[in-house]
Amino acid sequence: VCLFSGVCGDEFSILRSPQSVVFRDGSWPIPGDRIPDVAALSMGFSVEEDLSWPGLAVGDLFHRPRATVLVTVKGVDKLTLPVKGISYPIDNAVPFSLDSVASAIHTLFSEETPVVLQLAPSEERVYMVGKANSVFEDLSVTLRQLRNRLFQDNSILSSLPLNSLSRNNEVDLLFLSELQVLHDIASLLSRHKHLAKDHSPDLYSLELAGLEEVGKRYGEDSQQFKDASQILVDSLQKFADEMYNLYSGNAVVEVVAVKSFNSPLARKTRSILQSSQSETENPYNLAYPYNYNYAVIFNIILWMMIGLALAVIVISYNLWNMDPGYDSIIYRMTNQKIRMD
Repeated sequence: VCLFSGVCGDEFSILRSPQSVVFRDGSWPIPGDRIPDVAALSMGFSVEEDLSWPGLAVGDLFHRPRATVLVTVKGVDKLTLPVKGISYPIDNAVPFSLDSVASAIHTLFSEETPVVLQLAPSEERVYMVGKANSVFEDLSVTLRQLRNRLFQDNSILSSLPLNSLSRNNEVDLLFLSELQVLHDIASLLSRHKHLAKDHSPDLYSLELAGLEEVGKRYGEDSQQFKDASQILVDSLQKFADEMYNLYSGNAVVEVVAVKSFNSPLARKTRSILQSSQSETENPYNLAYPYNYNYAVIFNIILWMMIGLALAVIVISYNLWNMDPGYDSIIYRMTNQKIRMD
């Protein structure tokens, strides 16, 4: 017997998580702008500001998850998720991104080239770093590619019950194309299982807006919206189970459901085919802001210079007060050689 519970309002849900990451069951609200910090802390990274949120426990510090998967569903304030998942209400749902987490992964594990994938199919926005460029090079990212992918023989249209949704409607195809992306990500990763067994952590950030367009087109009380919501929940649970199993139970799968964000988000993205990112000009010649590593680097350099200065002073003092006839082996051997001569 399967039990289901309704999740109302903007919610942050944990579908799957390993034993090393402990999420406590409770109704503690999580600030919308701190969701990236929760993802960073669960992966073992430090954050600039302490997070006083009781939902995330310390867990096992020596065994961190090898992957974090965060799916953001826009345009819905109620999802029917299984009881085994844990959900928290979101306080002040503002736009967020996992750019800071991706930067930390790319900086700390640059030599191992981990998989970092950030994708928003409806906006044709994609960002790939490391081995993701080779693993997901065949992934459909543009709307035309997604439409063509749906009508191939091995697409989800052949196995997915559409119910009241139509193959001839652009809004329905947009929604189904996002589900196709979820299926293709798990399928492509299953062909490269060795990437899920390395020591570098991977990051997947997906933003789905197809359900929001279905609600605008048919209305949230329509049968199409209800069928699309149920199909989305089933696809998300299947995707979570597949990613969790591919990483041998060492992955965190999270879902953020928001009706609408309180403010727009201006993001800097990079195309999959773009090799380099142009630097922004600084017309005012402003200094770059210090990060949280500044104090650590400053103390290392400061005490190293103090230690070197003290070493130079001690060595110079001993050389200055050295007795050439007693302390220096050069003078002693020279005097002995003179006496022998």
